[in-house]
Amino acid sequence: MKKIFIYYSLTGNGDEVSKVFKKNGYDIKKIEVKKPLPKIFFFRIMTGGYKEKITNFDIDITKYDKVVIGTPIWFDRISSPIRTLLKNINRTDLDFVLYSGSGSGEKGIEFIKERYPKSKITIIKEPKKSKEELNKINT
Repeated sequence: MKKIFIYYSLTGNGDEVSKVFKKNGYDIKKIEVKKPLPKIFFFRIMTGGYKEKITNFDIDITKYDKVVIGTPIWFDRISSPIRTLLKNINRTDLDFVLYSGSGSGEKGIEFIKERYPKSKITIIKEPKKSKEELNKINT
């Protein structure tokens, strides 16, 4: 079975999550944006609803049996780079890992459930600081 974990990470939390998937045989693809997003939290969350231009999404995900998308939660929503990515993916059988510093991600979960009702959603709090949170990932 071919599996891939596609994710965005600005602060390193997604990078920690990707290590778990890599250990479990997934291909890894980190999304990059054309214009870097601000690292200051306030300015970053203010960009959370806007479309970002992705520069490196050049893979054919139809070759994969399982696709998992990883995204930070910003202002209770999924990140803008992942929103852009999802607009470019014509596939409904996606699973998600959401990583958050403090928010619950309710609006992000609602967004996912509306568009991908059969998807599995895993929520992780601060995986970079709380390594035990990574045990929630069930690959």
